[in-house]
Amino acid sequence: MWTVLLVEDEVFVRESVRRIVDWQSLGFNVIGEAGNGEEALGFIEQHLPDLIICDILMPKMNGVELLQRVRELEIGSRFIMLSCLSDFDYVRKALEYGASNYILKLSMNVQSLMDALVKVEVELSKQQASGLLIPPLRIDTPQQTDTGHREVDKLISYMKENFRSMISLRMLAEHVSMDEKYISTLFKKKTGTNVIQFLHQLRIDEARRLLEQSNMTISEIGTQVGYENDNYFIKIFKRFTALTPNSYRSRTRLRGELPSVKE
Repeated sequence: MWTVLLVEDEVFVRESVRRIVDWQSLGFNVIGEAGNGEEALGFIEQHLPDLIICDILMPKMNGVELLQRVRELEIGSRFIMLSCLSDFDYVRKALEYGASNYILKLSMNVQSLMDALVKVEVELSKQQASGLLIPPLRIDTPQQTDTGHREVDKLISYMKENFRSMISLRMLAEHVSMDEKYISTLFKKKTGTNVIQFLHQLRIDEARRLLEQSNMTISEIGTQVGYENDNYFIKIFKRFTALTPNSYRSRTRLRGELPSVKE
């Protein structure tokens, strides 16, 4: 199932979008909703949804700004934009940033939404088949907190000590008293990867260690490394290793490196 986040400040529009489509029959699962761009960005950082259906005109952070921030974080989620007739300039900018499609709210119906979802499902399936949904199998995370920049080193130390807890880009920016966008750009420049991918790599590295060296259940390991939802943990683990946690453990056990798990 491809995961979906609905982002719309008008509650009745969100409810309508959620209600009029048989999501599962199309291969999608709505995992969250947000009422503005800032709220959505925090959710995206934590859950990496495959698809974001997003209003363009919203308070705090509009849909185009949200799409831009997501691309700056190198998160490859697909976007379907919801627009009014007066939003054409915004629509053009959204398409420039890689939005898959847009739907006019006044003409939105079951068929138009289903057509857009089918298009995105094809795109996602092609990406998955070509391996583009899977980031590099291993990011070289610095073992020492020494990038030559005090704030970046401070962030690395903080993440290494706290990756088991919920961490967002906003929390990290506040930790070093810097702007989110600036610290994101700076971190990428100094480490070669973005903040969110770095955090996920720390978690997946620890998960791999626990899979190799313990008999903890998959659920226990996911919780231990900072993932509250089992399905989300499995999804992220597979993106970084191309294997599910169970498959990874099975391969390790076949090499004789891990005792059998007692059921």
